[in-house]
Amino acid sequence: MFKEMSRLLISLTLIAVLAGVILSLVETATREPIKEQRRIQMLKALSAVLPEFDNSPDTDTVSLQNGVDKKGKPVQIIFYRGREAQVLVGTAFKVIAPDGYSGNIEIMVGVEPNDRLHGIEILSNAETPGLGAKIVKPAFKDQFKGKSLDNADWRVKKDGGQFDQITGATISPRAVVKAVKKGLEFYRAHKVQILADGGQS
Repeated sequence: MFKEMSRLLISLTLIAVLAGVILSLVETATREPIKEQRRIQMLKALSAVLPEFDNSPDTDTVSLQNGVDKKGKPVQIIFYRGREAQVLVGTAFKVIAPDGYSGNIEIMVGVEPNDRLHGIEILSNAETPGLGAKIVKPAFKDQFKGKSLDNADWRVKKDGGQFDQITGATISPRAVVKAVKKGLEFYRAHKVQILADGGQS
């Protein structure tokens, strides 16, 4: 009986070790492809919100602290700088709208050197399909192009502003407009640091 238990224990130990080795090999083999896929997705989002560029904005970055989270940890915003022939054509960064109808809405924002928006891209959201989720449609996103803190009333039309809300789903558009405005305010306040080649990177 003791021998059988020992054999079983040894067998289970060997299986566990073998499974661990296999998982480690799989993780090692897939790490780089996953990393590259994330980079491709990032460049796709940057291309959607920036003027045409010929550098790699994901490697031309500046990181600035924007307060702390609920646990007291620093919240960093990464600014991605797009260039054409080494001339800055735009800067992109992510903002989070925490007050979407179904939770956080992650948005990529692209700003031209004249402080006007080149575009926005909704990176992730959990809004109601057919209603709030329409924030991903060009009809909603395109109205941000050319807007700045100085030439727009940053409210949805229902609140007296100039951004079209989505019928039956005002909460989601309102959250996006508010988050983009806050992002532009942070960008303006730190523009010198963001655009300086000697900034934190």
